[in-house]
Order: sequence, then C-alpha cells, then structure tokens
Amino acid sequence: MINKLIQRIIKLEAPIVVGLDPMLSYVPQHLLAQGYKEKGENLEGAAEAIWLYNKGIIDAIYDLVPAVKPQIAMYEQFGIEGLKAYTKTIDYAKQKGLIVIGDVKRGDIGSTSAAYATGHLGKVTIGDKDYRGFDEDFITVNPYLGSDGIIPFIDVCKQEKKGLFILVKTSNPSSGEFQDQLIKERPLYELVGEQVAKWGDLFMGDSYSYIGAVVGATYPEIGKELRKLMPKTFILVPGYGAQGGKAEDLKYYFDKDGLGAIINSSRGIIAAYKQPKYEAYKEEAYADASRQAVLDMKEDLKKAWVKN
Repeated sequence: MINKLIQRIIKLEAPIVVGLDPMLSYVPQHLLAQGYKEKGENLEGAAEAIWLYNKGIIDAIYDLVPAVKPQIAMYEQFGIEGLKAYTKTIDYAKQKGLIVIGDVKRGDIGSTSAAYATGHLGKVTIGDKDYRGFDEDFITVNPYLGSDGIIPFIDVCKQEKKGLFILVKTSNPSSGEFQDQLIKERPLYELVGEQVAKWGDLFMGDSYSYIGAVVGATYPEIGKELRKLMPKTFILVPGYGAQGGKAEDLKYYFDKDGLGAIINSSRGIIAAYKQPKYEAYKEEAYADASRQAVLDMKEDLKKAWVKN
C-alpha cells in the first residue's frame, strides 16, 4: 500500500491528504435538512447529513489527491450511527480510487492491540467466511505503550500489506509537555523517531517502509531533524493551514527526491466555503469550494515539494 500511495502522489503531483473531519457546524443547511427529512432529527439524521457532506467532497476532489483521512472521533460523537457514516465514507472513498488513512490513534497491548488492528486493517473469520470491519489502508497509532502495543499492528499490516503512521511529534501546542522532555539530553520525540525507524525495517516497501510517522507542520526545525533520523519513513504531516503550518516550512519533511511526506489539510478544505476567500461559492457549492481549496493548496505546496 505504501508503494501505491507514492505512485499516486507522483501521478497527481499532489502530496496531499484531505482530512474528512466533519462537524455539524460545517454541514450546509440543505444537507442537514435532507438528512433530518430522511432519517429524523436525531443521531441517525445527523450522521446521514455527515455522510452526504463527505460524499459531496469526495466527488469533488477524488481526481486531485491520492488520499483522504477521516478522523474517527468526529463520527464517534454520533454513536453507532456515526460509525456507520464513517464506514460508508471509507467504502465510498475506496470506490473512487482514494487511499484511506484512518485517523484512529489507537494504542494498547497484546490481544487488545491485535483486536484494534484486526478491526481496522484486518479481517475476522466467522464460520467459513472472512469479514472486514472498517478496512482502512493505513491507520494512525500511539506508541506510548512501546513495542507491545505496536508489533501486533505490524503483524496485521504484513498480512494485509497495509500500513501505519505512528505519532512522533504532534502539531498541538502542548505536545512538548511530554514529547520534548529530555532523556539523557535528547528529546523524547527523537527517541521515538529512532524506534519508529527500527520498526519500519520490519516491513519495507520498495523505497519506504509501510510503517510511517506523524510529525506536525508546526515544528519545521524538528521535522528537519526527524527526516534525517527516519530516512526510510514516510511522514504524515498535520498542522498545515488552519493550525499555522506554512508551505515554505515543509521543505525539510521531503527527501532529496521531493518525496517522503504527505501533507494533511482538514477544515481548510472541507469547510473552505466558510472562509472569506471562498465565500462566493455559498453553501450550495461547498464541494466546489473544497475543490478550489485543494487546487490552491497544490499550488502553494510547490514552494516545498521540489527536489532538494
């Protein structure tokens, strides 16, 4: 799957993943009205509106980007009905040829990690048939519990030829409370990055490992150092745009061939119609605004996505 991701990035000239992180406040009124009319003004109706919203965005951007990244929490807030919308979103994105990175940030040990891995990346056998749960292509995971929490995920990845993005240095302001703490005069995120590189050696693609890392765009100097520590690790970069990450700060996340990273934008794309820059599109053309936001992001990233 990592090879496919790289091929699509090269073909589309777009190291971009669109974060499908919907809030009800993002959903245009006509879609809310449709969802409530069809399913009721309740959790089921809200989840239906979310699904309709996602479908419109996917239809508008699937030919421009290689991947989407639904954040499961935005669906879990609507309970089981939200998870149904999450599943429908994944299935539809894959039908349109998109790679799906499930932003689930799971992390536990032993059989629990194995169960998470099976539910999101693998399959279960019931009777004489195999069934898949969410069936993402990649998921994000938390390494805090160490190898006991990561190896079960890697085992399933090997079986299914799927991948992980492991949290190393996140984009949020308080990430340093733990991630920047010094251990033998080195920040914790460096030690985690080195371990991610070791885990990556367990399952390599053609040029990069199936085991990637998450490194926020809001810390470009740290990104520069981690790129050196993890030369075969593909980096998922959140924090561009709405969180303050700038295109010119991203050049260090890419390798000398202009590969090695994929940049996430969520509300900057899916809620583009709410921004002054795209207000002419109005609610009814929210998906067209999202498409234009992707085109603008693609142009902006040319400041970083070049051969070094």
